[in-house]
Amino acid sequence: MSKLTLGSYPHMLGFEQLERLLERTAKSSEGYPPFNIEQTSDFSYRITLAVAGFSEEDLAITVEDRQLVIRGRQREDGAQRIFLHRGIAARQFQRSFVLADGVEVGEAVMENGLLHVDLTLSRPETVVQTIQIKKG
Repeated sequence: MSKLTLGSYPHMLGFEQLERLLERTAKSSEGYPPFNIEQTSDFSYRITLAVAGFSEEDLAITVEDRQLVIRGRQREDGAQRIFLHRGIAARQFQRSFVLADGVEVGEAVMENGLLHVDLTLSRPETVVQTIQIKKG
């Protein structure tokens, strides 16, 4: 059985990059840290990640190739601590979100162990273009 791709459909031209983005996103579906995505208005969204135990300095937010990437890495405090039980995760993470054209990343705010990242969507104007047909 062969795999169907967007390139297999003759009426869908130039969607190879979208297909690569979908494959890359499917590979990064790890469940840590948990997150919410909410629509805050017709043209804005908010991603909220549960990052308890991380400080602002432990987190990095970047936009790379239309992907919002949020990374977390806790620093060791240097003191030798002896845990009798360690149930709080202190692992590093990377969460990626694919952004459509026109989606811009706004501010990021830490609040009560939650990282909020605001996104806005700008709607491009509809452009109608007429192509002239020349005689050959």
